[in-house]
Amino acid sequence: MTAVTAINLDFADGIDRKTLKRLTDRFLKVNAVRVERARAALATRQQVVLDLLPLIFHLNHPSLPGYLHHDCPYGIAHYQPDGETLAAAQRQARSFRMRSAGRRPPDIQSLFVMGSPGTLGHSVASDLDVWLCHQPDLESRGIERLERKAEAVSRWAETLGLELHVFVFSASEFREGRQRVEVNGENCGSAQHYLLLDEFYRTGIYLAGCYPLWWLVPSDQEADYDLLADQLRDFRFIRADQYIDLGSVPAIPPAEFLGAGVWQLYKGIDAPWKSLLKLLLIECYARTREEGPLSLEFKARVYRGMTAPDRLDPYVMLYQRLEKWLQSLDATERLDLVRQSLYLKTGIPLTRLERVSRSWQSALLTELVEGWGWDRRRIGVLDDRQRWRAGDVQALRRIIVSELTHSYRFLSRLARTHAVKAAIRPEDMSLLGRKLYAAFQRKAGKVELINPNIAPTLAEENLSFHHQSSHPSGNVPGQGWLLYRDLETPSDAFWQPVIRRSSSLVEMLVWCHCNGLLTRATRLNLRAGDSALSLGGLRGMIEDLQSHLPVPEAPATREILLEESRPLRVLLFVNVAVDPQAPLTEKGLHKLSGRHDSLGFSGGRENLVLTLDQVILNSWHEVSVHRYEVGDTLIQCLKNLLAARVAAPDRPPVLTVHCHDAGHAGSIERRLQILFQDVQRVFFVGDRGPHPLRYIIQMERRYFVLQFHDGQPGFVALESWSALLDHLQKPQPGYVPIVLDRHALGEDPALNAVCQASQPDNIQVFFHIRDDRARVWVVDEHGSLSHWEQPFFSRRHLLAPVLRFLANVSERRQLRRTLAEAGGELEITCAEVVRRGADWVAERRLVTNDELPIDGFELQAVGVQEGDQPVRFDIFCEEQEFTALEYGDQLIPAVVHYVNSRRREGGGYPLYLTDLHLPHDLDPQVYQHDLQTSQYLHYRIRLEAELNQALGVSAPFG
Repeated sequence: MTAVTAINLDFADGIDRKTLKRLTDRFLKVNAVRVERARAALATRQQVVLDLLPLIFHLNHPSLPGYLHHDCPYGIAHYQPDGETLAAAQRQARSFRMRSAGRRPPDIQSLFVMGSPGTLGHSVASDLDVWLCHQPDLESRGIERLERKAEAVSRWAETLGLELHVFVFSASEFREGRQRVEVNGENCGSAQHYLLLDEFYRTGIYLAGCYPLWWLVPSDQEADYDLLADQLRDFRFIRADQYIDLGSVPAIPPAEFLGAGVWQLYKGIDAPWKSLLKLLLIECYARTREEGPLSLEFKARVYRGMTAPDRLDPYVMLYQRLEKWLQSLDATERLDLVRQSLYLKTGIPLTRLERVSRSWQSALLTELVEGWGWDRRRIGVLDDRQRWRAGDVQALRRIIVSELTHSYRFLSRLARTHAVKAAIRPEDMSLLGRKLYAAFQRKAGKVELINPNIAPTLAEENLSFHHQSSHPSGNVPGQGWLLYRDLETPSDAFWQPVIRRSSSLVEMLVWCHCNGLLTRATRLNLRAGDSALSLGGLRGMIEDLQSHLPVPEAPATREILLEESRPLRVLLFVNVAVDPQAPLTEKGLHKLSGRHDSLGFSGGRENLVLTLDQVILNSWHEVSVHRYEVGDTLIQCLKNLLAARVAAPDRPPVLTVHCHDAGHAGSIERRLQILFQDVQRVFFVGDRGPHPLRYIIQMERRYFVLQFHDGQPGFVALESWSALLDHLQKPQPGYVPIVLDRHALGEDPALNAVCQASQPDNIQVFFHIRDDRARVWVVDEHGSLSHWEQPFFSRRHLLAPVLRFLANVSERRQLRRTLAEAGGELEITCAEVVRRGADWVAERRLVTNDELPIDGFELQAVGVQEGDQPVRFDIFCEEQEFTALEYGDQLIPAVVHYVNSRRREGGGYPLYLTDLHLPHDLDPQVYQHDLQTSQYLHYRIRLEAELNQALGVSAPFG
């Protein structure tokens, strides 16, 4: 082999054009080998992409791929296609003919490929990253068209099975850090500049156009790069239009380490081997700054006359730098991970290759592996990744995550120690952080994805699901589940290793599904023990997951990650491995009634929903599982789902309910599916919300009121009918209507009619007469509901007192307001609740106070509040005053005695309060300027009940 002499450029003593030409030719010689290696690594049908890429951008010919517009910029400086390229173009399009563009100035300066092509690290899964550098004066419209053409060329390459990314920018933009890019799947955005340039100079393959000016500045004079570059141009040692200047690679600024480290973590989610190597290199750069970047070492070797491609291979040089550094630290475990990462990055299975068919890559990799001292067994384990099991992958993933975390913490400490501001835009940092959070962050219920491209597949031929009560040893505690593989007999579980343990069968199934263990071909075995699960139920749940829970193959997009995460799909599994009818069958309750509501079944009104397993796939592609089996499971689940919906009220998740094995499974599914749809519809009507309302659900003999407070859902559990009515009377911050679930309060259809007829900004009185009793409801200006029942004598005795009372309260409220606020008096309306066929409706009744005069006495009460003591009342009847201070506990008897003494014979009708005054500090901690009508009614109902009880008359009661 002919020896190659070193080239020494001494700018102080003078340089000549011949030396510069020799230097350029030397770099081109190294480049030619890389081009051929990159081409040979592609499949035969993909090689045309590399062959035609310069011609496609040089001509903008309608017959060539990527053509979109006749006015798209074209022309690469100094490019002349050779015969082989023109022949490839004619094979691609028979109508293609080369036409001269005349003396038109080219719009494109240079075209490069960078990254792993042509290196040891290139594999069948590698992509092509192309840098297209346009002229700095190209107008924005031309740049946009060039970008669209680049996208079209990428789509053409995709049809050939090749992933191609073309980045369009100018050299001046790059030098100034103004390239118009954002963080996405293939672009690091603002995360790094000099590190990216360092990688470009040591891996870049020149395809066409201007040569890199960086070649002509010796590595030991890199600090004076700008001065020397100007000298080369100004003194015309080179023609300025023959070289492109992307800038120098000085010592990497510490500001880049944090952003670049986070970017490599981002990439490491889907490509761990490559990112581990790069992340360790970043740490190495940060710890050994005196050695300089690898690109300078590459350039120095070329200057010294080293042109052997294996010695200049970027991945070999990267490994050698990491090996030297880690050996100095005696970090043998980290070095072993580096070796394993490099081996797996290449994708070359050495144990399965015949020596006669070995390529330059396999020969170079064999040389490295022999130097590491690996035996054939160690290599065979790595080559047989398709046979790795979940445990193998989990163990390796823990090592990978540990290493990624170690490097990131080091870089974070470095940034804090040196008070370095990361060279990355805050929005890009936030975006990368969200991606890392979605991939690596552990949180309750989140399903861990254990195989980020570590093994080709984790699919199992046979899986056995065992309830702990069925374990052959008989001493496995708890009520959880165990997962095994390939059990020939159930007794084999005694000695076979457990793949996974979980207290939730659904969590175990989702973990298997998301990590690819379960396929449609997987054989299933079940040992249910004392659970109520059947093999059919197990298969049904797996089919539900495969049909309704897609496992995303691509990471979440930039646009999605910029938004708050939101649920995309929700699967609810009801009563998994539980029979809700077992206790009912023992009691015979299912035979005692025709009630078929799953939340109030049979005469005992039993709730058939005992457990819920909720599976959520969100927009960040996280999957989580939550089990509800203690307390009010359904309401807790519903509340959490509503909370997740708040993030995107206009984009509801796809929700499905599944129930297998359990009795009445079909009716349970339908009941919950409708319930969840109804609740979401009313709170988020019109795809907006959450709207203020109170939603009532009845389960068993209990009631639950769902309501949003400060944008977050909550619920109140009420144990009885009277407790529900007390709760509905409570004050509200604004108008909050009451909405009944379609199965709630079926025994009281009149109340449903009242709730449906209520409207804001008025006071509505509803009444229903049944024989000698009447029910009265008042819905006030904020939707609070007051209710009582009383004897019915006549409509005059029923309505006149309450209308007079409400008019007095309304009048007092109006008089308190300023003149500026006047004019907004609330209307008081009446409606009678009647039955029309099968429906109950509220029909308006036009009545006024004047039409319904009151006979007898008008009672008034004035409340007094002292500190945090209960409100006490003074009562006025005609001109007689009865004060609590004077009468104490005998106040009510004294009033009743006076009324009886003033009544004529036969006056046995009830007493009514027609006016009531309340203090504005009912709440000792808050002054209420405007009390709600329901607050007045609350005390009116209580006082009337006490008065009429003392009078011996059947009293109104709430």
